[in-house]
Amino acid sequence: MKPVRRETLAVLVAEEIRRDIMHGHFKVGEKLPPENELARQLGVGRPTVREALRILEGEKIIRFEFGEGAYVMGNKKYTGKEVAFFRKEEMLELLQYELKQLEEEGKDVTDSVREEFHKLRKSGTLEEIEEFYNSLADLGERSDFTYYEPSCWEEIQKEKNRELGQEFKVANIDTLKDRIEGAWLGRCIGCLLGKPVEGWSREEIEEYLKATDSYPLKDYFIYAPEKIAEGRHTFHPSAIEATRGNISCMPRDDDIDYTILNLKIVQENGLNFSSEDVGEAWLSHLPYNMVYTAERQAYANLVRGLKPPLTATYWNPFREWIGAQIRADVFGYLTPGNPELAASLAYQDASLSHTKNGIYGEIFVASVISAALVSDNLNEVLKAGLSQIPANSRISKLVKEVMSWSEESNNWLEVWEMVENHYGEYHGVHTLPNLAYVLIALLQGEMDFRKTVAIAVMCGKDTDCNGATAGSIIGALLGKEAIPRDMVAPLNDLVKSAVFGYCQVRISDLVQATIEALQKNFLMQ
Repeated sequence: MKPVRRETLAVLVAEEIRRDIMHGHFKVGEKLPPENELARQLGVGRPTVREALRILEGEKIIRFEFGEGAYVMGNKKYTGKEVAFFRKEEMLELLQYELKQLEEEGKDVTDSVREEFHKLRKSGTLEEIEEFYNSLADLGERSDFTYYEPSCWEEIQKEKNRELGQEFKVANIDTLKDRIEGAWLGRCIGCLLGKPVEGWSREEIEEYLKATDSYPLKDYFIYAPEKIAEGRHTFHPSAIEATRGNISCMPRDDDIDYTILNLKIVQENGLNFSSEDVGEAWLSHLPYNMVYTAERQAYANLVRGLKPPLTATYWNPFREWIGAQIRADVFGYLTPGNPELAASLAYQDASLSHTKNGIYGEIFVASVISAALVSDNLNEVLKAGLSQIPANSRISKLVKEVMSWSEESNNWLEVWEMVENHYGEYHGVHTLPNLAYVLIALLQGEMDFRKTVAIAVMCGKDTDCNGATAGSIIGALLGKEAIPRDMVAPLNDLVKSAVFGYCQVRISDLVQATIEALQKNFLMQ
């Protein structure tokens, strides 16, 4: 199942479950997962799942057994027409995102193209929809789009901000271990801090924090759903295990899954791994229902037999969203003081599922972390990230703007407003606005761990991702000893994961494995 956007609520949740039944993921007579598990998988609240199940019960697709749960009924036969309907709805939804993506990357999406799409929504066949999708490859560039954003490694190398590059000295192994441990802990703590309010706006977060007498954010969220104003986002389904007094570990989250999996990829392949190696690792170690948006589409393309980089583009309108950026960290951990090598590793990972600024987001973060492990200067570290991405790209412009705005104002809310004015039209899971929030946190956090991760989360949108990335970078800059003990202690040195073979692992073991991989693949070279 794929996570359902919260605004779609019960009808689309029911459609998603219905689709899984139709495709045989749940067999006749099989019991569906409990409501709380469905809520977790679909990214909605239990009341929404409950309402969706009642819809399916009314359609005689499922039946309820008293005290036991919901079972798939055997008397519902899906016709070819119904199967085509569900496939059509899915394709049209992807097409809607595709048109927006094409416009954002500078394509000339004309009124006639939009009119044709609206006609397809009303009466198009599957073949006509596929033909329309293929025709979009011929769209020209808009004359007002002045950026140059290649997705090929050789072109990225030609276009990067080379003049900002600098050399770094590698620290001794004890210092590196302290900083790598700080980065791992920072990633877990930042992710955990933002997990309950994933998808919330800045205003919603501020409103809730004030209602619980905890604004500005300084500690994990208080679990008080009754304090959420009517009509606002509800807590993320995993909120209880990620709130103050209820935390016993770092709960499973895709932001941590990929950090663990990418460490495993390097352990097995060294630093010369390919995008195809990454794809193999996904298929072997990640459940399909635990990957989302761009990763979900790339995963499906791998199953179809496609190879990178086509896996990143075929029916994948999420190719500039945040998914690659959250996979960057290990490539920085393993290349201290060598942002260029970090960038090349990040590229191999990102190009499996992303293009353009989706790729650059991962390159930037990996390069920044690489520099942060051996530097104490934040601006120097951010310039190291800038040095590895194309100079005339939207993301390069964004980084420079946020750095400039933060020099003009020491009020993070004022800088947030500037970002909102310039980048607020992008989707809440897009790389650009979320990277901006990470930068605001770093630049306005005064080199204080607690303040930095708190600002990253209070900015809103993809709060667990941004908290994790900001936490990882500031943790790498400051080291373990600078992280408040009251934020570390609830983790109990334990993280849960969806990665096969790593369902429960100690953070200290991940740190040690990172150090060993670093010594084997980097320091000994």
